[in-house]
Amino acid sequence: MIHLLIKDLQPGMVSAQSIYDHQGVLALARGTSITQDHIDRLAKMDVLELSVMSSDPDISVAPPDDVLEESTRADAIHMVYDTFHHLEETGELDPAALTSTAESILTNALENRENLVQLTDIRMHDDYTFGHSVNVALLSAILGSLCDLSGADLITFVMGGLLHDIGKLIIPPDILTKSEQLSSRDLYIIRMHPEAGRIKLNTLSVPNAQMLAVIAGQHHEHIDGRGYPDHLVGDQIHRFSRIVAIADVYDALTSARAYKPAYRPHIAYKIMTKCSPGQFDEKLLKLFFDNVAIYPVGTVLRTTMGYAVVKEAKYGHTQTPTVCVFGTLAGEALEHPFTINLSKCAPDTVVSVLEELELIPLLFRMHVNPSQFLTEK
Repeated sequence: MIHLLIKDLQPGMVSAQSIYDHQGVLALARGTSITQDHIDRLAKMDVLELSVMSSDPDISVAPPDDVLEESTRADAIHMVYDTFHHLEETGELDPAALTSTAESILTNALENRENLVQLTDIRMHDDYTFGHSVNVALLSAILGSLCDLSGADLITFVMGGLLHDIGKLIIPPDILTKSEQLSSRDLYIIRMHPEAGRIKLNTLSVPNAQMLAVIAGQHHEHIDGRGYPDHLVGDQIHRFSRIVAIADVYDALTSARAYKPAYRPHIAYKIMTKCSPGQFDEKLLKLFFDNVAIYPVGTVLRTTMGYAVVKEAKYGHTQTPTVCVFGTLAGEALEHPFTINLSKCAPDTVVSVLEELELIPLLFRMHVNPSQFLTEK
């Protein structure tokens, strides 16, 4: 897997990410063999970069199976788009559409339980909220199912993920899409959205509106009391809200915004586990990252054994994927690459993840394309 600028894409490369346009409509599905028409359309959409499975268009590698089926994701994003706009215009929600979408997301999460979350999709900045809401619902469904919640609770829980940011309807779009540093007034307005969401959901005729309101109102609270709006501490925060809070931050970190690039999963992992002490429920956080590919398939690593490409990651072992070591630390291609599971190695075997500025020249010197090892047994 390699992250490329749109201008560097070539026909035949396989997309590792999906892209959604300004109305939440699928513009490019992950796993698609890219054509020149795709490249031209992405450039017109102002998409800047895309992850592909191989830098060589002649090496066709399919991305790993996703948890959420593409048709389910596309329908859900469009439903959230319609729901938020309908609420703005009429003040009402469609409970049947929300429930149906939540059920579809939950079904995918349960049926595809063995599939790890890989890379997030790409969304246009001005309609970020819609795709974000679907991803938070999915990530919440995954974590909730691991907590042995009942079926009825899980549906409520997934709906809470879909509607957790409904309070953002009160925030002016120019603040939500602002690329420069937010002013203290901007931050004050943004921090109003949990309470606005709680108030709005308590007035709507939707199933379990009170629980949905709790999730919306508490998803920015921190375990140590430093969150907002009520500075709740520990068990004062509902378990559902603690789960949605983890899903919310992870998707925000791994998504591109007007003011920041998308962070890779291993960076999000470090931020959430090392740099934010006291923010999350630690037991839930560990359970969450048991189901997220910290090193997605195709990621090139520098290890103490040499350069390696991630071939497979499994639930509960996301920090120790199976890799193929293909090069020495001196930058020479191995005559006999070998596959090994990092659980059999020392804990500090992974040194770093190679970024494109370092990766592309290295592979050019080695005359190796690591994607070729992804299809080998």
